[in-house]
Amino acid sequence: MAVLDLNVASAKRVAARIVRAGGRAIAIQVDVSDPDSVKAAIGIAIAEFRRIDILVNGAALRPSPRGTVLDQSIHDWRMAFAVNLTGPFLMCKFAIPHLRKSKRPVIINIASQLGQRGIAGRSAYGSSKAALIQMTRSLAIDFASDGIRANSLSPGATLTKNMVGTYGSAQAAEQRLGSLHLTGRLGRPRDIAAGAVFLASDESRFMNAADLLLDGGYVSFKGRVTIERSGANV
Repeated sequence: MAVLDLNVASAKRVAARIVRAGGRAIAIQVDVSDPDSVKAAIGIAIAEFRRIDILVNGAALRPSPRGTVLDQSIHDWRMAFAVNLTGPFLMCKFAIPHLRKSKRPVIINIASQLGQRGIAGRSAYGSSKAALIQMTRSLAIDFASDGIRANSLSPGATLTKNMVGTYGSAQAAEQRLGSLHLTGRLGRPRDIAAGAVFLASDESRFMNAADLLLDGGYVSFKGRVTIERSGANV
């Protein structure tokens, strides 16, 4: 596995975990908004592994721009699209010629629940993710004859280190956001990882040009929910 990240130290940590688990992995530094950087990174991956079977585009701008269009700078707006949309475009552009040679090629673009439902102050992020969902459909149509399946995966609010950092603690994040979900809790990284594994596997072989929404019911739910089930994991 090739682990690509602008922060190469972070990529190395992930690659090391994969190696410790018995896998094979390398870390590659890349700026997904830069065509030359992406082309070089794909070249390194091919030199190491000789082929690409699965491409997962998960880069996102951190911190994500917030505020209305009146508040956001043009630079922040452009950066959100450069990373969240142009990044996957460039990765696909340089990876698809290699994916065409795979027996079971798959593209997974990590979008967001906010690509389907708008909230205040997140116009740049939501717009870029909505565009990514649509681009994924186009990829699936354009390269179906090559046997390439392309799907997006839209996570809901997930209890990551960034989430904990934003709200101060896991408990505070759950208290603030958990009741906005029909599940009564935030997602966990393993919830999202399970969806990605499904999309990458033959179990999803009849799934193409689709968006897999893993959001705990957030998009469909309009209010707050009180969980009264015994032993609910909140």
